[in-house]
Amino acid sequence: MKKEELIKSLKNQKFPERIIRAFEEVNRSKFVLKREKRFSYEDIALPIGEGQTISQPYTIAFMLALLEVKDKQKILEVGSGSGYVLELLSKLNPNGKIFGIERIKKLAESSKEKLKNCKNIKVICGDGSKGFKRNAPYDRILTSAAANKIPQKLIEQLIIWGILVAPVMGSIIVVKKDRKKNKVREFPGFRFVPLIAE
Repeated sequence: MKKEELIKSLKNQKFPERIIRAFEEVNRSKFVLKREKRFSYEDIALPIGEGQTISQPYTIAFMLALLEVKDKQKILEVGSGSGYVLELLSKLNPNGKIFGIERIKKLAESSKEKLKNCKNIKVICGDGSKGFKRNAPYDRILTSAAANKIPQKLIEQLIIWGILVAPVMGSIIVVKKDRKKNKVREFPGFRFVPLIAE
């Protein structure tokens, strides 16, 4: 599949125009292994080394739509892997601050190099299962690896009305933080690599 075909597929699935534009502007081929480059624009997950994967574009677009990103926000991605989603977030939030936390040093270092021209992104090597308190609270938190339950530590690091999008078991969970009772929605039928705590 060529990039144009992937973009057409995302358009046919009625994703918001600004999300489609971000996919147009970011080269997925930059974030996959050399041997996988010919599959860069297939709508599939691909290995990025160290036992990790880059999620399929449809899944990423789905999560970004649920995240409801607005410009000038502070956003945290947990399990930022190769950095692909961080650059997509940068396109959606050009005047905001974006933090990616990745526990595997090799992936964190590699993504820093790939994203060195994106001035509003900072990649941290560390255990993201507990978030990144130093820069909390966040407007949005996205988790790109699956937890066994809704990660309360991450919800604590959101502003009121902030949104968490996280894979939990085989579902994507959306939590909108509220002063009284958080609003939770579930979308089943997804697969992710597990979120590993130190």
